[in-house]
Amino acid sequence: MESEEKFYTVRGYQLLKDNKEIITSGMEDYLEMIYRHGAKEGYIRINILAKLLNVKPSSVTKMVQKLSLLDMVDYKKYGVVILTEKGKELGAFLLNRHNIIETFLNNMQVDSSLQDVELIEHDINKNILESLNLLNEFFKEFPRIKDEFCIFKEKYKKV
Repeated sequence: MESEEKFYTVRGYQLLKDNKEIITSGMEDYLEMIYRHGAKEGYIRINILAKLLNVKPSSVTKMVQKLSLLDMVDYKKYGVVILTEKGKELGAFLLNRHNIIETFLNNMQVDSSLQDVELIEHDINKNILESLNLLNEFFKEFPRIKDEFCIFKEKYKKV
């Protein structure tokens, strides 16, 4: 019996996801960085954000203006960028999502880079993220099992 679920190319799935969401992966990157580095002082300046994201200040200004229209940030020309409550909530989620994936890859002893985490985090769904978080917590509570997995992984790699 054939499945009723339709199959798409990777790009097809991305387009389906993009059509459902107002926030793009680029916007997510900005919000996460604003949240991450604006938390200490409560704001971040355009030039600092540009340096942190390795983009031009003019690109940051355009993106911050878009985020402002979505009520994620408060921004005044030549001023500072401040997250709104809505922006803080999403920023906290995005940073948590990043940390969950990074922790999972570390638990699995995957030689990963920041780039790997960044690529994964934009395409992971909430159910999988929750399961990864649960597995991370499981390994924290039962480190012996994590150690056994790591031993198993080493044996498996040698075969």
